[in-house]
Amino acid sequence: MILAAGHGVRMRPLTDHKPKPLLEAGGKPLIVWHIEKLARAGFREIVINIAWLGWMIPEALGDGQRWGVQLHYSDEQAEGALETAGGIIKALPLLGDEPFLIVNGDVWCDYPCTPTAPPAGFLAHLVMVPNPEHHPGGDFSLRGGQVGMGGIPRYTYSGISSYDPAFFAGTGPGRRPMLPLWQAAIARGQVSGELYQGVWMDIGTPERLMQLSGRLPPE
Repeated sequence: MILAAGHGVRMRPLTDHKPKPLLEAGGKPLIVWHIEKLARAGFREIVINIAWLGWMIPEALGDGQRWGVQLHYSDEQAEGALETAGGIIKALPLLGDEPFLIVNGDVWCDYPCTPTAPPAGFLAHLVMVPNPEHHPGGDFSLRGGQVGMGGIPRYTYSGISSYDPAFFAGTGPGRRPMLPLWQAAIARGQVSGELYQGVWMDIGTPERLMQLSGRLPPE
């Protein structure tokens, strides 16, 4: 699943008339870079949630046939963006009963994103990265492959994770952030993690989008 429903407030004015996933870097929409990467990794079905100017995304991408995948859209336009957990919960009927990968639509990285599942005994697996300059305190600690709320060293969540659907069991629909679910699962020892030290960028501002464009060869 590619998370693509956010308003992109920090990207204004670029997102006033275009949803953030359709902003271009290297001559290609950000979300297309993700779709191509997931297709190369072996994924054949991809769910995309949409909200702000969401109608523009399926209009631009279609059914995914040109990339050899099937795109499914989870439409949050009527409710407004449901935040991360709420968006995933609404999309669960499209995601099925098997573990699934989540990728934030506004990150760039060379992490392989191959089909994966949380290790045995865990319900979620978070990919962490070294803390960038704009987020020096990190999000979570990571020790022995297990994610914690306290302690050191601390790292930044990359926006890439995998889940067993049971992670969301008992959580009702509606607008829900992810942090409370993470906190509860971490307290139960159900969240594993890894540190990825390859190329990673949070494309959250126009300046970072320009930086990414400068390092990508135009297509």
